[in-house]
Amino acid sequence: MNINNNHCLLLKKFTPKQQLNIKGSIVDANNRLNPSFNPLSIEFSPGNKLIDIFFSYFSFHSLDHKSKESRKAHIYKLDELIFQILADSKTAVVVSDTSIKNQVATSIAHIHIYNNPVIKTLYHVINVTFTEAELFAIRCSINQAIQMININCIIVIMDLIHAAKRIFDSLVHPYQIQLSTISRELREFFRKDQHNSIEFWDYPSYEN
Repeated sequence: MNINNNHCLLLKKFTPKQQLNIKGSIVDANNRLNPSFNPLSIEFSPGNKLIDIFFSYFSFHSLDHKSKESRKAHIYKLDELIFQILADSKTAVVVSDTSIKNQVATSIAHIHIYNNPVIKTLYHVINVTFTEAELFAIRCSINQAIQMININCIIVIMDLIHAAKRIFDSLVHPYQIQLSTISRELREFFRKDQHNSIEFWDYPSYEN
């Protein structure tokens, strides 16, 4: 696969009227979602991947979407967690959501610390799949969260947790191009302090 090939729909092909109808930041997939990726890089070799070195630094909290009782129990645990960290200045809570309409993906992420909103990002991205758009939101959120002073835990709440699991996937797949950037940033965050961690919590959008 030639990763330098352009997508079939480019931002430059949008008419001025179409671009005006998209409110907020407009991001072309070819420019922002395709960082350089070297599949032979040492960080993707056996024994050097995130899942090999930092396996205890991250966790996933999924739920059974088909079970009403499971959803209730999961949301209760998440509510309890949020209540506990309201007074914790070293934890950043990221709430991420993504939707796609008319080939335009909208990704929004809120970052809270001490129960106070500190950052809100909104992007409209074209030429991407739903998973790519979700990964882009995660990538932006992690980039901003790890730059905050004294943060040693990041809680990511999202409605597509299987996308986050791709970050630690040891297999080569189309999303590796985006994930290489997330991987480098998490390595930097984990190496700063052995107690640093990141948690991903599943939250179905239909529960909002």
